[in-house]
Amino acid sequence: MAEKKLSFETALGRLDEIVRHLEKGDLPLSDSLKLFEEGASLLTAASKMLDDAEQKVVKLRKGADRQPEELPFEEE
Repeated sequence: MAEKKLSFETALGRLDEIVRHLEKGDLPLSDSLKLFEEGASLLTAASKMLDDAEQKVVKLRKGADRQPEELPFEEE
């Protein structure tokens, strides 16, 4: 089965659903474990998406010729 592209927002939405199901505490252990594993996978994917987005962020500043120049994103 081909894996479809998951958006960050979709991953967060599904994570929210999983958390609500797990917090209820009414699922059998095997179902809870499956949801936990799915959630862990979604969290990893969402975290990677955030890391990738952070790498694309650039800071603009005025250069010597007063034109904007791109600088890499600096972590604080």
